[in-house]
Amino acid sequence: MLWIYYALLKTNATLLITINSFGVFIETIYVGFYLFYAPKKAKVQTVKMLLLSVVGGFGAIVLVTQFLFKGAVRGQIVGWICLVFSLCVFVAPLGIVRKVIKTKSVEYMPLLLSVFLTLSAVMWFFYGLLLKDINIAAPNVLGFILGIVQILLYVVYNKKEKANLKEQKLPEIQKPAVIVVDENMNSKKLPAELTQEQIIDIVKLGLLVCSDKVNVASRPHDTTCGVKAPKVENMPKLQTVEA
Repeated sequence: MLWIYYALLKTNATLLITINSFGVFIETIYVGFYLFYAPKKAKVQTVKMLLLSVVGGFGAIVLVTQFLFKGAVRGQIVGWICLVFSLCVFVAPLGIVRKVIKTKSVEYMPLLLSVFLTLSAVMWFFYGLLLKDINIAAPNVLGFILGIVQILLYVVYNKKEKANLKEQKLPEIQKPAVIVVDENMNSKKLPAELTQEQIIDIVKLGLLVCSDKVNVASRPHDTTCGVKAPKVENMPKLQTVEA
């Protein structure tokens, strides 16, 4: 909005009007989405900030420059104000740079954003230089420097992050084997897919089958069915071991 106001005070500044009008449109959509999804407390704070900065701040700048300054001086004052705000825009990503250095991760620094901000700063610098407008050219020098710094940090820490991921090998996942240990039988390894309850049911079923064979034997006093049948009340103690 400040750059549009500045462009209206100057001549041959059509590009400033068009690009910043598009910027106002896009940023309004961003703020609208934020207000739609943000919690109630954040919505109230954002509305207050918008009223203070857009209505109060921008409105005050327009009123003061319109009534206190005239002619070329008005354009110079607005130009310096735009320069200060542009520097603030370029300095803002320093918080992300600090976070990248602290965490040694480029997760919070999108590469494409840094690249296009750098290219934009270069083009606007030459645009201001050709127009001999220091208010347009000067802040983009800082924007270009900070953009290069962000790209270098991305390259450095992205390589380190990939190297760390390669060094961290995930341990091989082994399926646990279940071993049933019986006082009267040798240890037998059963498939890992069986649960502890299924294993106990299999052992009980085997004992019941063995007991049925004993009951129908021709010699009722013979308590064997290939092996000595254990008493049901003295069921073998089971111990499950994860290997």
